[in-house]
Amino acid sequence: MTPRARKSFRGGMPDQAAPAHDRGVRILLKIGITAAALWAATELVSGIAVHGDTAGRRVLTLVGVAIVFGLVNAVVKPIVKTLGCAFYVLTLGLFGLVVNALLLLLTSFLADRLDLPFHVSGFWAAFWGAIVVGVVGWILDLLLGGDDD
Repeated sequence: MTPRARKSFRGGMPDQAAPAHDRGVRILLKIGITAAALWAATELVSGIAVHGDTAGRRVLTLVGVAIVFGLVNAVVKPIVKTLGCAFYVLTLGLFGLVVNALLLLLTSFLADRLDLPFHVSGFWAAFWGAIVVGVVGWILDLLLGGDDD
């Protein structure tokens, strides 16, 4: 039995849709992973900053920015990938790095509009920040057992 098929069986019965609380936990886990990856980017990349007078305020800001970043990725990224399909093929996927940088810049712009003290200072900061967010998010997702979708 394949791992995916084994995963879909419990007690000999195939799973229906995952219960709502499981989806909620997965969403919260994904937000936490993204917030941690964004924090790593603020620590490793000059030009990306989160401000706040207390650690709690900075954590809440990162959670808010993680939600905005998730929404930007869910709504805008599929459109850009569809429209820019030829660029992805021509650059062997490297165009994705540019897209991710631009999405991080858009997230910074939206965070500013929402009065979240998070700022990305330019394209190159966004470029390196997107790489850090992607790599750290991927590692945390592996370690914490995020969903396979």
